[in-house]
Amino acid sequence: MAIIKGGSIFASVIRGITEGMTKASVVDIGFLENASYPDGTQVALVAAVQEYGSSSRGIPPRPFFRHMIAAHKGEWPDAAKQLLVDNNYDSTRTLQKMGEGIKGQLQQSIVDTNSPPLAPTTIAAKGFDKPLIDTGHMINSVDYRVK
Repeated sequence: MAIIKGGSIFASVIRGITEGMTKASVVDIGFLENASYPDGTQVALVAAVQEYGSSSRGIPPRPFFRHMIAAHKGEWPDAAKQLLVDNNYDSTRTLQKMGEGIKGQLQQSIVDTNSPPLAPTTIAAKGFDKPLIDTGHMINSVDYRVK
């Protein structure tokens, strides 16, 4: 029968991994509650109206958030696993990296959304025909927070 040595080293490594994995458990990504326009309007409200539309205001849905999730959600589990390994099982660093990556995917989805087209009156008021971007405030408000 073989004797396995190094049990205390193994236990120390496992303890370190466990401590790293319990530092953080959640990352919120999107339009956080503190994001607002200069007039006080919550960015999340504007984003929700753009995402789902508002028939009473003549705004059609432009589902940039749902499309981003559908396009990328299959990538996230493998990315998280690889980041855990790359970051020595530090959950805080892993979730920070995931947050930064998904933030970029959400911003890119805003840039890529061009349909449905804006109404002629909206184009005239804005001076250009790009949906979801007017002042850039919404796209610049995409953020993440690790808890």
